Amino acid sequence: MSTTPTPPTVADVVATLHRCYPPAWAEDWDRVGLVLGEPTAEVRRVACVVDVVPETVAEALAAGADMIVAHHPLLLRGVSSVAPTTYKGRIIHQLIKADVALLVAHTNADVADPGVSDALAARFGLTGLRPLHPSAPGTPAVGAGRGIGRIGELPRPMTLAELTRYAAAVLPATAWGVRAAGDPARTVRTLAVSGGSGDAFLGAATAAGVDAYLTADLRHHPAGEHLAAGGPALLDAAHWATERPWLDDLAALLRAELGVETMVSDLDTDPWTVHAAAPGGGSAPADPATADPAPGGTAPVSAADPDAAPAADDKEPRP
Repeated sequence: MSTTPTPPTVADVVATLHRCYPPAWAEDWDRVGLVLGEPTAEVRRVACVVDVVPETVAEALAAGADMIVAHHPLLLRGVSSVAPTTYKGRIIHQLIKADVALLVAHTNADVADPGVSDALAARFGLTGLRPLHPSAPGTPAVGAGRGIGRIGELPRPMTLAELTRYAAAVLPATAWGVRAAGDPARTVRTLAVSGGSGDAFLGAATAAGVDAYLTADLRHHPAGEHLAAGGPALLDAAHWATERPWLDDLAALLRAELGVETMVSDLDTDPWTVHAAAPGGGSAPADPATADPAPGGTAPVSAADPDAAPAADDKEPRP
C-alpha cells in the first residue's frame, strides 16, 4: 500500500491563495484569480513570477511547473481574440498545450498583511509597520493592518544618499537601479514603501510625515510638485525590483501550506535594459556619427499584432 501523499490540485492552490489574498480585496478594475487550468489537475511544482511574459513562461516550462502564480495580470484589459498571432494569445496557447495553470494575485496581494509591500519593507529592515494608504472603510479589505504600502522605521538613520545606495544593494539588480529626489544630506529615519506604481500615494506619504518614500514609476511633474510642496524625499526604483521580493514569501507560503515544490523567477522583466550616466554629471550629447552602438537590443513587434505588449501594472486605473 502506497503512503505517498496525493499532490494538491489546481483547486487546492486556488483555495489557499484566495484565503490569503481574497479576490474581493482587489480593486474593481483589477483582474485576479484563476486564468487558465483544469481545477482537478494535480500540482507538484509552482513557478512564482512577477510578469507572465514569454521568457518567464519558458523558464517555468523548463522547470517542469504545473502552475504559474503571477503578480501582474496577463489579461488586465479586455481582448477580442486569443489567436496565437497575438502576444497574449501566443502565451495562452503555450500554457494550454503544456497543461500549465495560471493564477494571478495582484492588488489583492498588494493590500494583504503580509503582502507585497511587507516583503519590500523587510528588505530595508523596517520595524513598526503600518499601512501607507489603509483600505477604505466599507471595503472588503478594511482593517487588520491592510492597505497599500507600508511605513516603518529604518534600523538606523541614514542620509538620503546613503539610503539610495543601500536600496540599490538590497533590491534585485536592474539596469534602472535606484534614483532619488531631495537633499542628499537629508536624514531619513522613517521610510514609506509601496511595491509597483506608487505616485498616486505621494499625498499619503506627505500626510504620514515620513522622511522618504520609495516606490516605482514616479513621473516628472507629480514628483517635482510634491517636493516643491515640502513633501518627503523620493526614491524611484524599477517596478519589477519592488515586487520581486514578494515572490519569496509567496513560494514559502505554497510550500508550507501545500507541500509543493516552488521555483521563483529571478528573470529581470523590467523593460529598461540600458543605463548611462552623463560623464562628469554633464549633459553634452554624444555625436551619433562616432558613438558606439548599444549592444543587444529588442526585436521590434509587428505592427500587425494588435495586442503587442502585456498590460501595465497600476494601483489605480489610467486612461
